[in-house]
Amino acid sequence: MTGRDGGADLAPLPGESPIIVLVRPQLAENVGTAARAMANGGLFHLRLVAPRDGWPQERAWYASSGADRILDAATVHPTVADAVADCHRVLATCPRPRHVVIPVHTARGAADELVKICRGDGHRAAILFGPERAGLEAEDLSHADTLVRYPLNPAHMSLNLAQAVMILAYEWWNAAEDNTPPRRLMTNETGVATKGELDNFLERLVRELDASGFLDNHPKRSGMVRNLRHWFNRGEVTTQELRTLHGVVSELSKGRMLRGRPAEEDPPPPWLEAILNER
Repeated sequence: MTGRDGGADLAPLPGESPIIVLVRPQLAENVGTAARAMANGGLFHLRLVAPRDGWPQERAWYASSGADRILDAATVHPTVADAVADCHRVLATCPRPRHVVIPVHTARGAADELVKICRGDGHRAAILFGPERAGLEAEDLSHADTLVRYPLNPAHMSLNLAQAVMILAYEWWNAAEDNTPPRRLMTNETGVATKGELDNFLERLVRELDASGFLDNHPKRSGMVRNLRHWFNRGEVTTQELRTLHGVVSELSKGRMLRGRPAEEDPPPPWLEAILNER
């Protein structure tokens, strides 16, 4: 084949991982973009059942965006039965299962089941995806022991082949491989301030607010101070943000003289002096 430079350095992940079976795919470009989706989700094993235009097809490699090795290793089979003959479990995507008693999973539920099958039991599993135009036929579904149905907008559930593979690949990666926490704070070169650092700032802020007259309403003073504390404690304030806020307070405190209030008589504590020198 021409027009390829080998693509990304892709290889099967350790242990068993699901096999993607494309049943009678119609366009080479769709096979290529499905391979691209597989690479995104850490899937490698691709099997093709009776591709309409034969195999290999150059356009698939062009469309795969570097997932060449998945296409290089893909195998072609005459029937679904032949493609899944060495598998212990077979799942099939089906948007509208009818007249059949069979377990039906969402994509997320299917990914959890696949982790149990492949990683827990060490068994081989395949997922069937049907032709672009009409999907899997009843005869194709007869080889599956579990169906997968994506919970999408019921008014428009149409997916192209690569999208369908991508959803399953994404859920597999999250269930089997991804250890990224669902939420983290990006702080770059700074870090989250300690409670002690935050308390130091709040004490200084309250002193300045007292001096400026902002907290002169004594019946409401304690509630106002408490609201300020809740406000700063609710977020993850960084040390750099505290330095900036200390600088703001320093500049604002100079305006107290306009109200005839005295400036701070005591020198700043060492921790504050260090912060002001850093900003």
